[in-house]
Amino acid sequence: MFSEIRSEYIHKYDLIRALLLEIMHLAMKSKPTLNLRAQSFNAAQRITVSFVELLEQQFPIDSTEQTVQFRSAIDFAPLLNVHINHLNRAVKETTGKTTSQIIAGRILREAKVLLRNTMWNVSEISYALGFAQPAHFNNFFKKHTKATPLQFRNV
Repeated sequence: MFSEIRSEYIHKYDLIRALLLEIMHLAMKSKPTLNLRAQSFNAAQRITVSFVELLEQQFPIDSTEQTVQFRSAIDFAPLLNVHINHLNRAVKETTGKTTSQIIAGRILREAKVLLRNTMWNVSEISYALGFAQPAHFNNFFKKHTKATPLQFRNV
């Protein structure tokens, strides 16, 4: 990576990002994961695990062209073949949090990562995270962190 950063290759930052992703995936492969599907869960737990898996499949955001497709419980319910009320009840029963809280928490975590680790401007991050307007992202971020995205980035 040091030799790449010193090179004149115009896409060197993309290459370094890819190398880092490869290292992260190799590290994750070396640690055996729990097979959540093999455990015996009740229906609410199975729905919650499936919901969280679908949510996590949207991340990480690697480019400004990639966007979060599923941002609310109404987006996830058809994919899980359950009614939205059943999904909300199952997730709340299992986690103690609403589906909206879990989705917002994951989007907020990704926003923080993107603000800290990319040079994307706030509007690019907001569109990648599925916000229609950068102002909506700013309001969302400030509501949850008490700081604007730019204040967070500059800390």
